[in-house]
Amino acid sequence: MSTRQKLAAYGLWLVLLAAHAQTPQDTARKAMEASVARQRQAVAAMRLSIARQRTSTAATPPSTNRAAMFASDFLLSWPALGPDCDPLPAESLAPLLAQAAQKEGLDPSLLRAVVEQESGFRPCALSPQGAMGLMQLMPSTAAELGVADPFDPQQNLLFGARFLKQLLTRFGGDAALALSAYNAGPERVEQAGGVPRIPETMHYVEHILSRLPIP
Repeated sequence: MSTRQKLAAYGLWLVLLAAHAQTPQDTARKAMEASVARQRQAVAAMRLSIARQRTSTAATPPSTNRAAMFASDFLLSWPALGPDCDPLPAESLAPLLAQAAQKEGLDPSLLRAVVEQESGFRPCALSPQGAMGLMQLMPSTAAELGVADPFDPQQNLLFGARFLKQLLTRFGGDAALALSAYNAGPERVEQAGGVPRIPETMHYVEHILSRLPIP
């Protein structure tokens, strides 16, 4: 065997040795990095889908539900996401809730009740309609708010709290109307002149308000 062949064989042996020397931690870390990369790609695909849709809004009837239009594209772009995940631990959730509530001037108990109702504190929650994360932001809402990663707990809470604050301002601080708008959309609340007579929305509002401490 020539010197060149010996060196090539030695190099191959080193590669094989390094591969077998990988620890379980190395394998887990690489799997996690691959998963995160897929998540980032999915978010980018979602934002591209929304950008493309915005270019054709002139041809879209005013009554069309844009959020529903984006949902199917986003769901298809996230094949690796499971249907469920564990709730965020209380020790991790509490400071994020406090930060988001303070930043937007919200009652922390109200924000917490919304998160519990929306996702059960599960940061990877994804509804059949495409609502994402702890506060179940729709793709169109996430894009309009500038959310880079809707499955990041801190981002989801911060921007979800901002959206809830916008609704409270829009409806004069009326929590029932703001919650109705969060669930059914502000247009339906304005059309109804109050909480829409939609069973899901009525239950949603009642359930959240019942969890708030009595003043």
